[in-house]
Formats: sequence, C-alpha cells, structure tokens
Amino acid sequence: MDIKEYFARISYQGAYDKPDLGTLTAIFQHHIHAVPFENLSIHCGEHVELDLEPVYHKIVRKNRGGWCMENNHLLSWALKTLGYDVTLLGSKVYVPESDTYPDEIDHLLLKVVLQGKSYIVDGGFGMSYQLWQPMELIAGKDQPQTPGIFRFVEEDGIWYLEKVKRKQCVPNESVAASHNVDKEVCRRIYLFTLQPRDIEEFRHCNQHLQTEPGSLFVTKSMCSLQTTDGIRALVGWKLTEMTYNYKDNMDLVEIRILTDEEIEKTLKEKFNITLDKKLVPINTSRLSLF
Repeated sequence: MDIKEYFARISYQGAYDKPDLGTLTAIFQHHIHAVPFENLSIHCGEHVELDLEPVYHKIVRKNRGGWCMENNHLLSWALKTLGYDVTLLGSKVYVPESDTYPDEIDHLLLKVVLQGKSYIVDGGFGMSYQLWQPMELIAGKDQPQTPGIFRFVEEDGIWYLEKVKRKQCVPNESVAASHNVDKEVCRRIYLFTLQPRDIEEFRHCNQHLQTEPGSLFVTKSMCSLQTTDGIRALVGWKLTEMTYNYKDNMDLVEIRILTDEEIEKTLKEKFNITLDKKLVPINTSRLSLF
C-alpha cells in the first residue's frame, strides 16, 4: 500500500508534510468527492471485506467505493500514515421509521486529535448526511457546512449527531415517494461514545449488514457520490441528483427512474465505477435516505 497511490486515486496534489486541520480537511474532501459510498458488491455476487489490504485494492486499484467500514478504514490508514492521531469509534445509526437506534454498533467513524482539539471525521456515511468537513467535538454548537448545519448533542457521555434540514424542491414529485418534503426540520443521524474501538470489533457487523435479510444494505442497492455542489445517488433504479442550497435555503432534488440498460452506463458516467460482475438493482425498503 502506497500513500501516493491513494492520493492519485482521490486526485489530491496538495502538501501533506504537516498534519494540521487544513491538510486534514483537504484530504477528507478529496476522498468524499472521489470515492463513492456504495454497497454494490452485495448485489453483484461479491463479499464486502473488512481487512485493510482488500479494501485498499478495491477502492484504490479497482476504482470502487465502499461503505463506512471500508471508507473510514482506508481513511484511517491514510491519516495515520501521515502522522495524525486517529481513533476508531463505533456508532449506532438512527432509524427514523421506528424512532430507535439498534442494539449493537453498526457504523464506523473516526476521531482525530489536533493540537488538543478532537474532531469527528466520517468519510463513510454517504447520501445527503455525509459530512463535508471534520467536525469539532463540541456539544450544542451549530457547525454550518455545504450540505447543511450539523451539530453534536451530548448526554451522559453519549454523543448525538444531528443535521438541520433545508426545504427541498422536487420538480418530479411523482417519483419522489420516499422524500419527506418539508416534514422534518432536524434529522438525528447517529449516536456514539468516545470508547476506542479496534477494527476487529466490526467484523460481526460487517458480516451481519450484508447477509441479514432485513438489513438496509440487503434491501437496497445504493451508490452515492458527493459533487462540487451537492450529491448524486443511484438507489435501485432511481437516480437522484441534489443541488445544495440552490435558492432561498432550499435544495433542488431531481429524480429519474432508469431502465436496466442504463444502469451500467450511469455507474460509469456518474460515479466512475465499472463492475466486474453484473449488478442486480434492488430497492424494497421504504427507508428514506434523504
């Protein structure tokens, strides 16, 4: 594994000799704009690996993306290689349909300490809840970013990440059944503690999420990528392109339903992904990802 090869994959050409917040932010942003959040392996007959070398090979050499345990595992390796103080953390992702959190951790994120301050770095959430900058670990402070206003709430050692939602303009609302337009003002995203984790603690989760029949990742094929001014996402056959804050505190959401014949071309043109095996799209879950 070679850090310069990773930099070429994410098109990063900046300095990296000094581990500071500016460099961390730049590398992080290049990562999320180059590496998709995706679970396509599950839906084209592949297994999602947890070990670092297979993850590196998949994302860096095969030009693929991955989910949280792949993206953030690779990102932690890159940051540690550059001298950053990185700790793996585990979180539980909020399920709005049932207003609950799972019993076990199901998401990997990173804590980076710089000059005595702690930051949360999460390059593996995807969709419209993907952070675009490291967030300082401070409770109750609004931290505006391009996707919206994020903040942490802390209660008895448990930290909650929230996002204040903007209104959405959806021109083609007939295919937007999963969009809760104007109904949510603030969305909880996940909870976590500052207990350090080892990658081995995510092995059961990594297996469970790709095999459990009720898992979101089994019931939806998804691929999302952050763009210069928003995101694009392919969920099942539905291609969504969102432009953040395109007018008056409102996001523009454009949706198109693809045919089977358009899937492969769209993955290549919109996400720069070429699969070795044929994707079988699926979207049977009613959970909204936006």
